[in-house]
Amino acid sequence: MNRIRDMLHNLRDTRIAVAFPLLAAATLLACHAAPKDSAALAPANAPDTPRYFLGFDRNDYPGDAAMKLLRNDFTFTGFWLGPPPGEKSSSWRGKHKLLRSLGYGFLPLYLGPDSSKLKSERTAQKQGEDDAKKVVASAVAEDFAPGSVIFLDIEEGGRLTPGYHAYLRAWAQELRRAGFRPGAYCSGMPVDEGGGVVITTAEDIAKDARTPAFTLWIYNDQCPPSPGCGFPSEPPNPAKSGIANAAVWQFAQSPRRKEYTARCRAKYAPDGNCYAPSDAKHAWFLDVNSATTADPSAPNPQR
Repeated sequence: MNRIRDMLHNLRDTRIAVAFPLLAAATLLACHAAPKDSAALAPANAPDTPRYFLGFDRNDYPGDAAMKLLRNDFTFTGFWLGPPPGEKSSSWRGKHKLLRSLGYGFLPLYLGPDSSKLKSERTAQKQGEDDAKKVVASAVAEDFAPGSVIFLDIEEGGRLTPGYHAYLRAWAQELRRAGFRPGAYCSGMPVDEGGGVVITTAEDIAKDARTPAFTLWIYNDQCPPSPGCGFPSEPPNPAKSGIANAAVWQFAQSPRRKEYTARCRAKYAPDGNCYAPSDAKHAWFLDVNSATTADPSAPNPQR
């Protein structure tokens, strides 16, 4: 029995002695062949979690000190290249260089016309071309890079008039000829036209086959889908605005619209406005946006 046991032990030791160098060699070969990039070690089907960014806009420039403070809360800002509603000039003019140095991305804006003033498609086309030339001159003066998106502020909701569509086509085409890209700030809130027809301004623009594609900045402050006046560390996906291809979603406005915001989870201030967390004195009411990129205007947007 002892001899048999010794023979078995010798056989086992021989197998281990042979197998161990082979295993070690295989391990060294695998390590040498393995990619050094840690990302390559992740499973092939690992999801790439999207990231969204928080920004704000307001008609009046809040001041240099305020913009430095608000940078603690926001990645990008609106920037009026022409007069905002009700104004004759823009207080944002001349501030692009400073704000860029602070690390802001941008939503460059130009106010669109009132449809009642577009008397015919021919005059609408002419005005669209003229307005595009004005905003391009302003963008160049502010040193916005060629290829940047410029957003036309469309204050009217629902279906646009034929004259407005003529304006949009001319405005977008002239913008592209000058080396910039057209964007539209418009409603993503459904309007019931009756007879089972529901339309949003964003969809109405997209359905016009003759109009060049616009980068869409959607406003929809109705809760839900809006979370209300909030500043989440993980901003909401703009697609949840109701417009699947939205690049930017304005989900909170100042002052709040009570008919749409009664069910908001994140509440507005007692005066009905929305204020940034850094604005402890409630000095600068603003609108809040989320975007798919840190700089929605950038020629080559980066996440």
